[in-house]
Amino acid sequence: MKSMKMLVAFDGSENSFKAVEYVGNIARNCSGEEIVLLYVERLPDKDIFPDDAAWEKQCGENEHAMMLKLAEAEKKLVSMGVNPEEVRIEYFASCKSPFHETDICSTGRSIGMDILRIREEGEYGTIVIGRRGVSKAEEFLFGSVSTKVVQSAVGCTVWVVN
Repeated sequence: MKSMKMLVAFDGSENSFKAVEYVGNIARNCSGEEIVLLYVERLPDKDIFPDDAAWEKQCGENEHAMMLKLAEAEKKLVSMGVNPEEVRIEYFASCKSPFHETDICSTGRSIGMDILRIREEGEYGTIVIGRRGVSKAEEFLFGSVSTKVVQSAVGCTVWVVN
């Protein structure tokens, strides 16, 4: 089997852990793949905090919690037999992050479009994403990341894991 590059869109939810497990079941039988666990940061709304210090504190706590979940997902892949050298974590920070100064960042407008941009720039052949647990009515009204990715993806395979 030729080399694969998989981008696993991860948000720490139960469904994103199911997507990680699905990838682990497939990738443990392959070699030469590159698996990136991608989290696109979404900052809490500043308006609900009394001041910038409280907002920054919450942003830091959120980032720490997500890094722990990403490490857990990476550990899960390795425990399933995936070569640890073929797994990487990418925390795609918000452009408004109080902790990260970077030229490439998430604008926060569309996580789905950020995932697709990263896929294209990194030349990933496959995007793996967990389906969000919303009703059809909610999905129609508000959309979902997985729906946006499926509808807009070009030049790659998209696996949506239930």
